Amino acid sequence: MTVFKGYMKVIRQNRGLILLYMAIFFACTILMQSMAGKTEKNYQAESLKVAVADRDGGILAKALETYLGNFHEIIPMENEISAMQEKLFYREVEYIVRIPEDFTEKCILNGEKIEVTTIPDTYSGIYVDQQINSFLNNAGTCLAAGFTEEETARILTDKAPVKVVLDEKNSRGDKAGYMYYFRYLPYLFLALFGFVAGNILIVFSKKEVRSRMLASPVSARRQSLEGLLSLGVFGAGVMLFVLLAAVLYYGKDLYGSENFGYYLLNTLAVFLVSMSVAYLAGTLAPNKDALTGLVNILSLGICFLCGVFVPLDYISRGVKTVSQFLPVYWYERANDILSSFTVLTEKARIQILQAVGIQLVFCIALVGLTLVISKYRSVER
Repeated sequence: MTVFKGYMKVIRQNRGLILLYMAIFFACTILMQSMAGKTEKNYQAESLKVAVADRDGGILAKALETYLGNFHEIIPMENEISAMQEKLFYREVEYIVRIPEDFTEKCILNGEKIEVTTIPDTYSGIYVDQQINSFLNNAGTCLAAGFTEEETARILTDKAPVKVVLDEKNSRGDKAGYMYYFRYLPYLFLALFGFVAGNILIVFSKKEVRSRMLASPVSARRQSLEGLLSLGVFGAGVMLFVLLAAVLYYGKDLYGSENFGYYLLNTLAVFLVSMSVAYLAGTLAPNKDALTGLVNILSLGICFLCGVFVPLDYISRGVKTVSQFLPVYWYERANDILSSFTVLTEKARIQILQAVGIQLVFCIALVGLTLVISKYRSVER
């Protein structure tokens, strides 16, 4: 096991780098998880002081006033411009609605705009505008469907109680804390495996080392197997360590989750992808300086494009189109699905297995590309 020991010696020489990236990973995970907890907010609809000057007095005009009263404080007033301006100036009202005569025919059937006045440079006016437009559109739809004005007014002003039931077995509104832990795993794997495996390949690709290995009684096949074994032991050790750390930190919330097995499967897939990317980087880099630049570009670039540092929901459609040609995108997509369900539906389960399968296809393709490059370089030498 001489080659195996040689590989492990090089790995031990990189223990400082290993500890550094471990520390960066855990620090980023804890920081982002704590920030996510602090930024959670509860929002409620804003109630404004809305003045209504009704010159129509019809059924639907009164219905509009009642409709707005469901959201805001309604202040009736006369249709006098000076009085309106004064109340708006002293902020006694924030929004003024002037309902014209023949309101139903003009505004609902013919689409004329209602005259409104609001405080300049505020978003509150847009808020009420949307509610008025919603009322007018719904009223027009009801009248076009054959409802009478009385029936339309009743439909639009009735406040039917709405009960929202959250099925905890299928989805949850809040994300589990360990979602952030698994989100950042690709960066740890890509950077750490890239530097360590790349350094090993560079050391053993030196001309004098390669010549001595070719002259040794150990066959080339055995040398390759021992090298793969050492990297497999190192990689498996890192993966088991981070998974054990996750289990110890999150406890039963993680290992008691019905999706825990899928998290492990997805992590195994991205682990294999990261190892194949590391082999490719180590094969392409001629020296350690080139390796540093190549691994940084690959790890940071892939992570920014594929939703590791920036969630996929905030990435533009064009970037997502490009990201789909990278394996980490499919890891993050599976991770997002897992974080949205406590018990997977059949469709979600199929999507996760497809994402894992795509990662494995990328892994096979990367290994094949690395072998071709290695063969080409060996012929050149």
